[in-house]
Amino acid sequence: MSRTELQTLPERAVALLGGEPDDTTLRRYLHGLPGVDAVGLEQRAAGLGTRSIKTSSKAWALDKIIELIDLTTLEGADTPGKVRSLVAKALHPDASDPTCPRVAAVCVYGDMVPYAVEALGSAHGDPDEGGVSVAAVATAFPSGRASLEIKLADTADAVAHGADEIDMVIDRGAFLAGRYGVVFDQIARVKEACRRADGSYASLKVILETGELSTYDNIKRASWLSILAGGDFIKTSTGKVQPAATLPVTLLMLEVVRDWHRATGEKVGVKPAGGIRTSKDAIKYLVTVAETVGEEWLQPHLFRYGASSLLNDVLLQRQKLKSGHYSGADYVTID
Repeated sequence: MSRTELQTLPERAVALLGGEPDDTTLRRYLHGLPGVDAVGLEQRAAGLGTRSIKTSSKAWALDKIIELIDLTTLEGADTPGKVRSLVAKALHPDASDPTCPRVAAVCVYGDMVPYAVEALGSAHGDPDEGGVSVAAVATAFPSGRASLEIKLADTADAVAHGADEIDMVIDRGAFLAGRYGVVFDQIARVKEACRRADGSYASLKVILETGELSTYDNIKRASWLSILAGGDFIKTSTGKVQPAATLPVTLLMLEVVRDWHRATGEKVGVKPAGGIRTSKDAIKYLVTVAETVGEEWLQPHLFRYGASSLLNDVLLQRQKLKSGHYSGADYVTID
């Protein structure tokens, strides 16, 4: 059973926590987790980052990266026309090569969802089955500074207009103040707001904004908290705060997901977002996923890249493999 089908997440959390998910119970649980060995974590990440792949595997890796990208535009100046252009690139990343795979999703602000759905047409669907999903950022992205009522309305509106995935931001202020019950409740309530009329759920990605959490221990606790509250994915960053995604942070989040799977049998996704701009860096993340949770996680419903500029570099590398020489930047469209 997938997490989007679970109807009793709060009850399950009570069973796992040994009590109601209030500040006291959550603090006892989260602060009882083993501390993170920062030096060891960074050494493991550095080692994984030096792994190389054979030339024969590089073509597979480049196509896999494309299949796992959330092609994103999250600017105040976004227009319906820009979203339609983004969708066109999502469907045909390399217009000169029909064998180039599609990306997993387009990620937009909630008010742009109807335009993305319309532009995708019959291609709107499950990326694990060859379609392209529509992801919407919600809950007062990127700050998260809004009332719960506004966050829930923001989410429900995007889902009602066809969003398949919701990328929410946690209340970092509440988390850092130790108000874990508030953060848990907001995630659980947003999860319920992802419910569609037919009873199914849009997938919920919980953005930790790791650059504001300061320590690896905080990132580990926020990851566990987000999963306990019902997140289908844990996501590093909004892309609006630096540092955004890093290999050590992503490795840590993957280790949490691995431990959750060992404990419960459930699979939760991970999405590093922000700062991954080259195929060389993206391949490091592929290796880290495969070595930490296994190659079965290299599927759109379990791993994504939040990226806008990454795709063009991957396309240029892909063209080099086929032609034997580098193409100029004008051989790919500008996002």
